[in-house]
Amino acid sequence: MTNILKPLATAKFWKELIIMTLGMSFGAAGVYYFLMPSKLIIGSISGLSIVLAEVLGQFGIAVKVSTVIFIINAVLLVLAWLLIGAEFGMKTIYTALILAPLINMWEKIMPYEKLLAGGTSVMNDPWLDLICFVLMLSICQALLFRINASTGGLDIIAKIVNKYLHFDIGMSVTIAGALICCSAFAINPFRMVVIGLIGTWINGIAVDYFTDTLNKRKRVCIISDNHEEIRRFIIEKLERGCSLYQLKGGYSGEDKVEVVALLTQNEYAALFTYMKEQGFNGFMTAGNVSEIYGSWHIKRRD
Repeated sequence: MTNILKPLATAKFWKELIIMTLGMSFGAAGVYYFLMPSKLIIGSISGLSIVLAEVLGQFGIAVKVSTVIFIINAVLLVLAWLLIGAEFGMKTIYTALILAPLINMWEKIMPYEKLLAGGTSVMNDPWLDLICFVLMLSICQALLFRINASTGGLDIIAKIVNKYLHFDIGMSVTIAGALICCSAFAINPFRMVVIGLIGTWINGIAVDYFTDTLNKRKRVCIISDNHEEIRRFIIEKLERGCSLYQLKGGYSGEDKVEVVALLTQNEYAALFTYMKEQGFNGFMTAGNVSEIYGSWHIKRRD
């Protein structure tokens, strides 16, 4: 029991809990205000739930979309725990369980019927509804993937595809979502299904974009006679590791040392400012890196 409760005392736990709650609130708003009124079936469990709720309603079985979401997510959560891991499973249990209550929360705060203004959807245009929903959902997914969590549902399927077939997470979302989109033929005309398929494709691209943006780091390469001062600044002030490479100048033929480090945008700016203030001469290049594995996230401590 002590080992289970131990993470509750860490700042990381509460920080990630806040991120998950705010991210899911944002995603739930996208589902409630842009997906449900327009009945757009984007490749997601929310979209599949709308189809099932409509089909069941045609047979006289009234069921809320949020209830269907809850049931489907419950099944997928077992798969998440078994196939992906306990940490991902525990976080996804939380995000999946709060999605339906958060949708109900938005319904009580501001029912979308008040925003229709005589139209059939909030934006009164399926393409605008599509864009708004995809942007909101993609930001939510990227935030959660970054802390090894997900929105549940489709994201669980996408994460499984990503882990075992090694597709990009955006491509995994697209593949899983396209299959779900086809279920919309049960309640929507062909035109709306095509819009949903396009939305699923855009969602995959947007997830990759926002994920890369959130994970972006700078790979900094510096050749300078002041490499020792630069090395100490990176290690002691920025608390990052770095690598030193011996090389020979192609033009001058002189022996040089190259300092290579992976930094956040703020750390890169601090290093650049430090070198400028100290008047260090040298040659520096910096490129973006979107994926880092290993111990980079562990800050150096003396």
